[in-house]
Amino acid sequence: MTTSTSNDKIAGGAVAFACAHAQLGLKMFFHRSLPLAVSMFAAVPLLALALSPPWESGRRRGELFVAGSATDAALRTRIAALSPTVSPNDARRVAYTAYMTGLELAREWRVVWLPGLQNLLVNMGARKGGLCFQWATELLVRLDALKLQTLELHWAESFVNTMGEHNVIVVTSRGQPFEQGILLDNWRQSGHLVWTQVAMDPEYHWKENKSEAARRLGRARDVTSKQVREHHEQNKGSLHH
Repeated sequence: MTTSTSNDKIAGGAVAFACAHAQLGLKMFFHRSLPLAVSMFAAVPLLALALSPPWESGRRRGELFVAGSATDAALRTRIAALSPTVSPNDARRVAYTAYMTGLELAREWRVVWLPGLQNLLVNMGARKGGLCFQWATELLVRLDALKLQTLELHWAESFVNTMGEHNVIVVTSRGQPFEQGILLDNWRQSGHLVWTQVAMDPEYHWKENKSEAARRLGRARDVTSKQVREHHEQNKGSLHH
């Protein structure tokens, strides 16, 4: 009995070590680098990765939270509490859009767990999207389209120009310091919306990049304008026939 228990502990410890090692390695190496990602898969069995599921909805780990629904009261309330000037309706729309963006893109991109595995599939051409900057860009564009009156959007980045670089969107009240905002992260839990105050994130130290936000929004608007022009030209052509 003692031997069996001891073996169970050893086996359990081995699996726990493999899972922890896999998550750390995948977060840092899968994030940007395909060759290192392949090496990691050669070293760590996929079965061990599967044993580490996403957080349950609403579960708290450190200072990170996972939204439980598109009407998550905690997130909506926290955004509204950024300042007395924040409109409850703006807070509601941001929370709803951020949650639904993760849900919709997870389906469209056929997102898998872990996030690093999705990155590998994207780099291999087996998935259309799912890299952190793709999540952040899509969310930025959708939130910008809301034409928020009492909230501002920010592009945030961490571990810039490293294999572990990560990007998220931060929302603040008008004129509020970036560090006091709420970050919205669809990548970290494979489409599940992770949020917390910028300064309270236990895994990343965030910095704002205003020019990157402007660049990505500008590119999105250019694409939209081009699509509108092409659609207009097609309609003109069909009228002449």
